[in-house]
Parts: sequence; structure tokens; C-alpha cells
Amino acid sequence: MSNYIKVYTGNFIEVQRIFNALETQNISAIIKDESESGRLAGFGSSIQGLQEIHVHKDELALAEPIIEKLTSELHN
Repeated sequence: MSNYIKVYTGNFIEVQRIFNALETQNISAIIKDESESGRLAGFGSSIQGLQEIHVHKDELALAEPIIEKLTSELHN
């Protein structure tokens, strides 16, 4: 079982903004792009352009408030 937890799914721009904010706070985040991985492997994807941010479970409590603040700014 992975020690990383998915905390956000969005488009490239949103994901980059949140990822950079997490990195600024020394939170180790990982970006997963399943559609790009599938495309490179020769498979299609029904949802193009969505990426996921995963953080280590030990940093989840630190990451959640940052993500909540940024997502509320992005969607208002």
C-alpha cells in the first residue's frame, strides 16, 4: 500500500499552482498524469488533461489547508 494520498485532481494550471504552493511549504508532493501515461503506452483516456496531486500521509494535515485555500480562490 502506498504512503501517498491523492489530495487534488484538476487541470495542468491548477495542479501546478497548488504543487508550487505545497513545495514552498516544504511539503513533498507528486503529480500523476494518468492520461499522459496511458497515451505514451498506446492507450486512450476518456478524461484528457486532468492531473492528480498526491502527498505523503504524514504531510496530509499540513497540505489540506493550503489546498482548500487555493481551490476556493481558483473557483471564485
